[in-house]
Amino acid sequence: MSSKQMKAVLQNKVGGAEELYIGMTEKPEPGPNELLVEVRYFALNRMDILQREGRYPLPPQAGPILGVEMSGVVAAVGKQTHRFKVGDQVFGLMYGGAYAQYATIDEDSALPLGALSMDVAASLLECWYTAYQAVHYIGNLQRGEDILIHAAAGGVGTAAIQLARLAGARRIFVTARSTEKLEYCSRMGATHPINYREQRFADVVCRETDGRGVDVICDFLLASYFNDNIKALAVDGRMSLQGAMGGIMVEEANLGPVLFKRLRIEGSTLRSRSLTYQRELCKRFSSDVLPQIEAGEIDWHIHREFDWEDIIDAHCLMEDAGFTGKLVVRVTDNS
Repeated sequence: MSSKQMKAVLQNKVGGAEELYIGMTEKPEPGPNELLVEVRYFALNRMDILQREGRYPLPPQAGPILGVEMSGVVAAVGKQTHRFKVGDQVFGLMYGGAYAQYATIDEDSALPLGALSMDVAASLLECWYTAYQAVHYIGNLQRGEDILIHAAAGGVGTAAIQLARLAGARRIFVTARSTEKLEYCSRMGATHPINYREQRFADVVCRETDGRGVDVICDFLLASYFNDNIKALAVDGRMSLQGAMGGIMVEEANLGPVLFKRLRIEGSTLRSRSLTYQRELCKRFSSDVLPQIEAGEIDWHIHREFDWEDIIDAHCLMEDAGFTGKLVVRVTDNS
């Protein structure tokens, strides 16, 4: 292997997990404000599945290599960088390219590893940044308010539960599909777990809040939950839409309550955000949340670690979704 080549997880063609393989490709060069990182771990996210299948609209900054979060060691620095040097241990969120031996990242989007382990660091940022913007930037959750978090046993949901608890939420309603997942959410800080297969969440919320509803909803289903979300929101409620796992078309919707309850509904995909936005989010997260993670005051769960030779198995498990926590992959060739 020449100094200009590296190994990476590549695709034969758009399609299933079986199309993934480890092959040779060009090693990236850091731009003036970038770091070149020798990747030790990367994490899996649902957007990776969609991108692999050709169903994810990529931002212009993203290349063909999957993966948006990683940890590793700085191997080279751009001419205008000033915060890190070769040999520093870092982690960060980028627009793409994490499934590789080497990846570039904007220096102001990188964070020092500090007291974290490489595997945990690689698994944090996509979930925590997404949850932080949903709970605080969009939801503007205030102390004493109520919040409803859907798909709560996943990485973003788990982060959102703990952010709500830290913000002083009064009641934290969550939805999940099994007793095991709901018990996991309760350990994270949820106060009102709801099995959506057995109960209609809007009815539970209205009953427990005496008809008032919740102030904030963090939603990842979109169409399938839209009407019940509108019902569950209180006057002046805010809803953050972070995904469309339940489809994008609502056949029948009563939009009257949006007007009469003065509701605010905002959608967001973090990967499409500008570099300036992501830098600011990185700064806010590193000051408001990261110290508590490093101190062990916030719980975080890695479900399973894979060697990157087993990337197909990792993607198959990600598609199954029958787990809690995060999946991380070790770049075995860099270990």
